[in-house]
Order: sequence, then C-alpha cells, then structure tokens
Amino acid sequence: MRLNPINKATQEERARILTEAPIPSLITTLAVPTIISMLVTALYNMADTFFVGKISTEATAAVGLVFSVMAIIQALGFLAGHGSGNYMSRRLGAGDRREAEVMASTGFTAGILIGIVVAAAGIRNITPLSLFLGATPTTLADTQAYMSVILLGAPVIIGSFVLNNQLRFQGSASYAMIGLMSGAVINVALDPLLIFGFDMGVAGAAWATIIGQAVSLLVLFVMTQTGNCIHLSVTCIRLTPHFIGQMLNGGMPSLARQGMAAVATLLLNRYAGVYGGDAAIAGMSVVSRVMLMSGSALIGFGQGFQPVCSFNYGAGRKTRVREGYFFCLRYGTVFMTTVGILCFVFAPQIVGYFRSDPAVIEVGSAALRWQAAVLPLSATIIMTNMLLQSIGRGVKGSVMAACRNGLCFIPLLIILSTVRGLFGVEIAQSCADVLSFVIAIPMASSELSKMKKEALPVQADA
Repeated sequence: MRLNPINKATQEERARILTEAPIPSLITTLAVPTIISMLVTALYNMADTFFVGKISTEATAAVGLVFSVMAIIQALGFLAGHGSGNYMSRRLGAGDRREAEVMASTGFTAGILIGIVVAAAGIRNITPLSLFLGATPTTLADTQAYMSVILLGAPVIIGSFVLNNQLRFQGSASYAMIGLMSGAVINVALDPLLIFGFDMGVAGAAWATIIGQAVSLLVLFVMTQTGNCIHLSVTCIRLTPHFIGQMLNGGMPSLARQGMAAVATLLLNRYAGVYGGDAAIAGMSVVSRVMLMSGSALIGFGQGFQPVCSFNYGAGRKTRVREGYFFCLRYGTVFMTTVGILCFVFAPQIVGYFRSDPAVIEVGSAALRWQAAVLPLSATIIMTNMLLQSIGRGVKGSVMAACRNGLCFIPLLIILSTVRGLFGVEIAQSCADVLSFVIAIPMASSELSKMKKEALPVQADA
C-alpha cells in the first residue's frame, strides 16, 4: 500500500497506516523526524558544552555537574510524556479516541505541576544542592549560576518533552521535530550572544537553553491544536488515580532510565573529581555529551518503532510488533558499530574539539575509547527497553531501563574506582553495558516468544 503522509491523515487513516503499511518503510518514516528530534535534544546539551568550553576548564566542569539535574528534569518530562503517550497510542489502537484525549490533557498538566515543584524545591536549596552534586570551591559559583536558571525553566522543559512525546505517539513525529528544531535554532544562536556578547558567562548558556525550550513549547502546543492531532483542553483534565496510574505505568521505564542516568552522572562526577580533579570532571563531561549525541540517533530510531509497537500491540497484531523489533535491532546494531569505530579512532580529536586542555583530552580520550568499543551492544539494550515499555510491561521495562545507568553501572563504578582509581572510572560504563546486554537477551526473548504464540494473522498490505 502507499504510505500516505501520516501527519496529515485522519485518525482512521493513521490507524490503517500503522496496522497495514510495510514495517520497514513505516518505521523509517516515523523514525527520521524522531531521530532529528533526538539529535536536536542532544544539541541543546552539546551547544552549552561547546561554548562554555571556550571559557575555562572550571566552567566546563560546572556545566557537567549540572547535567545530572538536567537529566532528572528531562526524566520527569519523559515520565509524563512517554507515560501519557504510550497509553494514548494503545487507546487509539483500540479505537477509543475520547480516552486518549483525556490522557493527553492530563499528562501535560501533570508535567507542568511536577516542573513547578522541582523549580521551587531546587532554587530554595541551590547551595547545598550544588555541593551535593560535587561542586568544588573553584566551580561552585559557576555551578550555582548555571543551575539556578535551569531550575527556573523546569516547567518549560518538562512541558516541551511531554508535548513532543504525545505528538510522536500519535504518529505526528514530523510535528514534534519542527517544535524541537525551532527551539534548537534559538538555543544555538543565543549561546555565543549571551555568553560572550553580553558577558553573561555560564548563566548566558543556561538562559539560551531555557529560551530555546520555551520556543519549542510554544510551537509544540500550536502543533497539538492543528488538524487531526489530539487537542489539549482544560475540560479533559482528569488527575484521577486511573489516569495517573496509567501514566506512571507507561512512563516509569523512562523515569528509571533517565533518572538512573542522572544519578550515574552525579556519581561519575564525584569519583572523577576525587581521582582526577576538575580536569577529570570536564573530560568525563565531554564524553557524556558525545555519547548522548551518539546514542540519540539510535534512541530516535527506537522511538520511531514505539508508536508502531504500542498501536499494533493494542490492536492485537503481535507479528508486526516482532517484525518491527528485529528490524530496528539489525539496523541499529550496524549503525552503532559504525559510530563506535569512528569514536574509537578519533577520540582525542573529538574531545579536543570541546576543550584543548591536555589533561581533559587524556582522560576523555581513554573513557571515550572504552565506551566506543561496546557501542554495538547498545542497540539490543535500547530496543528491548522500548519494546517492554511500549507493550505495557512497566516493571520489566523499568528494570531493563535502570540496568545500564543504574543497577549495573553504579555498583561497578564504586568497585572499579576503589580498586583502579581513575582508570576504574573510565571503564565503568563499558563494563555496565556488557552486563546490561546479557540481561536484555532473556528479557526480550520471553516477551517475543509469548507474542509469537499469541500472534494474529497479518493482513495483506492494501
């Protein structure tokens, strides 16, 4: 069948496309704008690291320290966005548009309320929070300046993530991409202007990020009110146990994944600082951003699979879910192998692009090469997590999501750094990835085997 432009399709046409179009072309169509969206999200973080790197090693370290706070804020955005979006997609697959409309408005409202609480609590405790993150006397002022602005914008950041994911789970990935790209352009343009032109330093980088996110939120909101998308409405808000429970069930794997990433970043900065000082924190910060950018395309590819997975699972078409999973696994592994080779070969040049300090390059290059060596395994880890989350396996999905940056990484970081010092810090993530890969295989196999037994016959493409 011809794959119509899904963003312009009616809800009935979208349902037919999602359940009948050939899996490779369908996932690719949905994944391309989502990949761009994820790269844009990573660009928000990369832009600040790049321009702040022109100030000093201490400023670079400060931005790296605050990255864990940004990761927590983004995790809460994914909690509300993925949680509501997953449920919306399954209800649309079952033909229940009204329930999807209620969840859309409820999820967005919950996200904004969470952001307000985070902003208030964080700003009130800015100094102890900075010290808890690992700020030193030389980085404390920059850490507070950058983090106070980021916390102030927490409701905007979370709201933007919620609307982006809700649009994506409806099949309107291109609309989501437009919203994020609008903000990214503003962010990148304002970074040098505010940091250097207005001499605002690291605070200028933070304001550039928040202004960019505000533009994204505005554009995304307009997109939700366009055409056949699920419209937000005050009358549809239902902060009831049922809808909050469904949001938590669908979003907990994302919260676990992103939340553990925040905790992992915090501990990584602490141990890097103990064994290598500000230069080590800066080096590991650069590597974290590079890996975030490298993994963004894979995550975007997987998120192109998620609406196909949840919609077809809700419609009882289990064979298409299996086909989509293996399609993403094959091409994701090939892509990450290529990225891993490039990062391994050009590690010093990549780290040096952000900060020319020899000590930063030494630490960053070693860590980047270790992580690049196991990048091919990440396709299995990420796709398994997304499969479990999209079919409503909240507990298993949360466990899988927490493995790479939490259940496996945190114990290994503590043990390896204690035994091998800075070298242990550099290799901890790679060892965690190997262990997470081993755990992912039986997790995926059990669900895929069950779906194979329950699968309904696939209809011929129109």
